[in-house]
Amino acid sequence: MEIKSIGVVGAGQMGNGIAHVMALAGYDVVLNDISQDALDAAIQRVDKNMARQVSREAISEDAKNEAMGRIKTTLQLPDLGQTDLVIEAATEREEIKHKIFDALLPHLQPHTILTSNTSSISITRLASRTDRPERFMGFHFMNPVPLMKLVELIRGIATDEATYKTCLGIVHRLDKTAASAEDFPAFIVNRVLIPMINEACYTLYEGVGNVASIDNAMKLGANHPMGPLELADFIGLDTCLAIMNVLHEGLADTKYRPCPLLTKYVEAGWLGRKTKRGFYDYRGEVPLPTR
Repeated sequence: MEIKSIGVVGAGQMGNGIAHVMALAGYDVVLNDISQDALDAAIQRVDKNMARQVSREAISEDAKNEAMGRIKTTLQLPDLGQTDLVIEAATEREEIKHKIFDALLPHLQPHTILTSNTSSISITRLASRTDRPERFMGFHFMNPVPLMKLVELIRGIATDEATYKTCLGIVHRLDKTAASAEDFPAFIVNRVLIPMINEACYTLYEGVGNVASIDNAMKLGANHPMGPLELADFIGLDTCLAIMNVLHEGLADTKYRPCPLLTKYVEAGWLGRKTKRGFYDYRGEVPLPTR
């Protein structure tokens, strides 16, 4: 089916990035959040990021203005009901996602496709609570959305071929690359990435190295653009812990046991860049390791 309009639930880091790329690709976007402040901040961020693209001559000023004109915001979730496809990009908590879909269902058009940007939660389980499991799938963007070229497409057990091909067509229109993943905990990227971050936490927890030595070892020894602890701060330590818990519970393997130090940081509210403290302290001019 042809997709013309897209609803995005959640105006945070992922949601505003999804709205950004969809609007640039010519889709009409309705961006929803429970906070007007979050919506205002999202529009400002999208405008700023597009302005940066204009300055680098990646897009024209006219393309930016047209794209910004395609983004509408709303505090009312039912307003997304008239869109052709909805992308849920809310907090990585399953009960919240269920509540969002439950609230959306009475207002959707019969043909509307539902998707989730979840990084780890079962697509089959999310779909099973809706009236359209065949038109439900995982649409997992990487962060930051405007820069990262990969999108994971995850089919639930009931997802039909037409839904998959429609979402695949959107990925191509965004000039991104799709990786098709089966519906197992954390899919592909986070199944590999987050346990590596968790192992870096154990390496720190056990005193094998400090924050700087662990990150430098992986940047200079494995040619990673960012060390695993710096990356964890960028992702959000709460998100990393949530994904490790999904892996641990979903696969019942002790190798996915979350590091106690990661749990302790989350308990302290040191969640990384978004709270100004994590494995690094971001409150000064230069980030400083906290261990």
